[in-house]
Amino acid sequence: MTQNEKKIDEFTGTETTGHEWDGITELDTPMPRWWLIVFYVCIIWSVGYWFWYPTWPTFSGDGERGGTVGSAQWTQYKQLEEAQAEIKALRAEYESRFEAASFKGVQSDPTLYAFALAGGKSAFGDNCATCHGTGGAGASGYPNLNDDDWLWGGTVDDIYQTVSYGIRSPHDETRFSEMPAFADILSDSEISDLAGFVAAKAAGVDMPDIGATLYADNCAVCHADNAGGDKTLGAPNLVDAIWFYGGTQGEIEAQIKKPKHGMMPAWQDRLSENTLRQLAIYVHSLGGGE
Repeated sequence: MTQNEKKIDEFTGTETTGHEWDGITELDTPMPRWWLIVFYVCIIWSVGYWFWYPTWPTFSGDGERGGTVGSAQWTQYKQLEEAQAEIKALRAEYESRFEAASFKGVQSDPTLYAFALAGGKSAFGDNCATCHGTGGAGASGYPNLNDDDWLWGGTVDDIYQTVSYGIRSPHDETRFSEMPAFADILSDSEISDLAGFVAAKAAGVDMPDIGATLYADNCAVCHADNAGGDKTLGAPNLVDAIWFYGGTQGEIEAQIKKPKHGMMPAWQDRLSENTLRQLAIYVHSLGGGE
């Protein structure tokens, strides 16, 4: 049989296409009638669809991107604009209520509180998570916002002030505190005794008298006689087992000799007032707010 010679297959009774490879003959089986009907209906339907919806990607009508407008006057961009308009209208309603409410009022209103938390969480991820972590757990030198240890106070108003003006930032309203370097004030042995006293006090064990004297003379004015710190000065609590730069003997000595001072930027000129308030509420909600 030649390549183009057709015949009737003896097993199926179907005419062949005339193609044969290694003894395998190709049958010229017609398409099922139902399939052909569906196919032709789809062709007819597609022609109408071309005119009804924007389906010509090579053309742009009246400035519409991605295709002609179509008889239905519908485009995905119009649909997006309508959806965004609904969201903006709903958000504007909550924004106006939020602006008029105090922090206490927001916290006592479940709807406004949920609105503030959603906005604060989004703003936190965009602006704060780089330093404090996505969950606010912080790291060495970056405060943990989930615990109950606050250098400058953990009320919503305190947090709002910190977020707005920063700490040691160039803003005129920033709060500023700086621990002096004692490397030029105390000897190495005195610093060692002082660090030992602080570590022992934090652990709740007996404290050397010499360290107690050094602490009273050099540290109590800021960290208080009981080493509980002073939030008005941003002085850390030294007996709560929460350490900013580490709580080992060596780490405490290093901080006494040449203390590290972090800086938090002021966000007042970068974020809107509502965003700042939402951030304060969200941070307060993380678990460590007072």
